Amino acid sequence: MISVIIPTHNDERRLVPTLASLVSGAADGIIIEALIADGGSQDGTEAVADVAGCRFLVGPVDHGARLAAATGMAKAPWLMFIRPGVVLDEGWIREVHGFLEMVTRRQETDRRAAAFSLGVDDYGLSAKAGLALARLTLLLGGGADPHQGLLVSRNHYRALGGHRPGMDSERALTRRLGRRRLTTLRSRATRIAG
Repeated sequence: MISVIIPTHNDERRLVPTLASLVSGAADGIIIEALIADGGSQDGTEAVADVAGCRFLVGPVDHGARLAAATGMAKAPWLMFIRPGVVLDEGWIREVHGFLEMVTRRQETDRRAAAFSLGVDDYGLSAKAGLALARLTLLLGGGADPHQGLLVSRNHYRALGGHRPGMDSERALTRRLGRRRLTTLRSRATRIAG
């Protein structure tokens, strides 16, 4: 049902908790594969991907081009992009199932996408300010924070032109979606410290 695509570059330590938060999705059957779109890591990123049973794809150094290349290798009709170092809330599977059922029932699979709510692994004022800024940016049409992840059908992704070259490719893709076509799920994607 879903191909998960994770862009990496020397992300051995950040990849482990992200993959751990996705294990329940693989056990549930909602995730059929995880692709690690690597930009030439020199650490143990490939070993972590291998142990976790992920497909490890070495792609272009450019972040956006690497994501686009990995998407071309994905097998599922739905794509989920998530950054290393991001952990999904425990109930994310139920909410993703609900979103997929809703857009299928309404025949909006090629018109709607979803992002997780942004979470932070901190209690300080700067963390709260960062969350407020991310929400405001999304509200004003600046796109979702890349750490929120993105769930989009393969057909919709192609119609939007996919990821374009550059480091801002993830936010730019959500800007092209538009905030009215992007559902923010209640489940959080939390960027962990470290």
